[in-house]
Amino acid sequence: MGFLLRTAFWLGVVAVLLPTVTRSPSDDGGQSAVSAADAASAAASTVADLRQFCTRQPDVCAVGMQVASAIGQKAQAGAKIMMEMVSETLSSSERAPVTTGAAGKLDIARPTSSQHTLSTADLVPEWRGPTPRREQAARPPG
Repeated sequence: MGFLLRTAFWLGVVAVLLPTVTRSPSDDGGQSAVSAADAASAAASTVADLRQFCTRQPDVCAVGMQVASAIGQKAQAGAKIMMEMVSETLSSSERAPVTTGAAGKLDIARPTSSQHTLSTADLVPEWRGPTPRREQAARPPG
C-alpha cells in the first residue's frame, strides 16, 4: 500500500513538472488561457468547499479522522523505533569500534587500534623512477 502511495505521489510530481504544450489562440476556438486570478479564485472556492465537507458527510469525515489518527500513531511509533536504533548505533560506535572480518561477520575480538610498528623510514616509498642521466654517463656500459 505504501508503495502505491509513493508511486502515485511521484507520478503526480512528474505530471506537474512536465512542460505543457502551448497552443496559439486560434487553435483553442478563441478561448484564452486561464489567468492567474481565475486560478486563485478557483483554488479559494475549492478550499471553502472542502471546509464544508465534514458538515455534509460527517460519517466519512469521522472515518477519515480515525484513519489519519492511526497513520499518525504508526508514524510516531516508527520514528521512535528509528531514533532508538540510531541512538543505539551511535552509542555503541562511541564505546568500541566494530570491524568486519574477511567473511563479512562482525569481528569484535580483534583489536581495532593500530600498533604503530612501522618506522618513519618504512613509510617512505622506494624510488621507482628512471635513473638520472649523470649516473648513466658515469656507469660503465654493460
